[in-house]
Amino acid sequence: MANATLSNRRPRSNPWAFLTHSKKIMRPLVALIVLLVIWQILCSGPNPNLPSPLTVIQETWNPLIINPFFDNGGTDKGLGLQIFASLTRVAVGFSLASIVGIGLGILIGSSRLMYDALDPIFQVLRTIPPLAWLPIALAALRESEPSAIFVIFITSIWPIIINTTVGVQQVPQDYRNVSRVLQLSKLEYFFNILFPAAVPYIFTGLRIGIGLSWLAIVAAEMLVGGVGIGFFIWDAYNSSRMSEIILALVYVGIVGLLLDRFVAFIASLLVPAEQK
Repeated sequence: MANATLSNRRPRSNPWAFLTHSKKIMRPLVALIVLLVIWQILCSGPNPNLPSPLTVIQETWNPLIINPFFDNGGTDKGLGLQIFASLTRVAVGFSLASIVGIGLGILIGSSRLMYDALDPIFQVLRTIPPLAWLPIALAALRESEPSAIFVIFITSIWPIIINTTVGVQQVPQDYRNVSRVLQLSKLEYFFNILFPAAVPYIFTGLRIGIGLSWLAIVAAEMLVGGVGIGFFIWDAYNSSRMSEIILALVYVGIVGLLLDRFVAFIASLLVPAEQK
């Protein structure tokens, strides 16, 4: 009876739990405020090299902040449309890199022959800076749009391949032995053992890849031009609009964080808790 009574008791809620959550929010806010105050003080002289936070807000309030989706034709568009154009390129390039990278990673991780043949080549190629691929892409593809997408693809594919390969190679030997005992087909082994075991590694590569994709597109757009957040920053620099550059950098950082959190959220839905 006592055991039944104990099992029916509900765990008491912690009345101080809200303090823990509030601290996680307040601490970065306080740090941000301190940094803004320091920035404001350092840039409040008569002829500062950089605008202060208040100056940035004043100079970009209308229309960049209050109307980020304005469209005056050509490249004269709001930051919302500029970022959307960049995200479209990232979506195409990163999706292609994910499909090819996961496929190659599984192939290389499953075959010792393929690993010995391709791993040294990939280790060399992955050290090439992203923008070094741009002249090659422009020469081969002749257009800026597919060239920018190629730069995203070639930049983000390496961590996906490497992490997927490691994940496949780390499948426990006990799992392999069980598959032999149960006489699983190659298809059954792939879907029931190999792929589920490699999923945490795959998503680690995807998180690294999406971050590199966003870095690569901003840099590539500075050179290929057109609508996009990278070209917006470069055009603002050529016109000495420093406040617009700073605002764009804030947007770039926020979008990069959201992309990382989005991939992490998908991973949390697909990766079992015991594998995290």
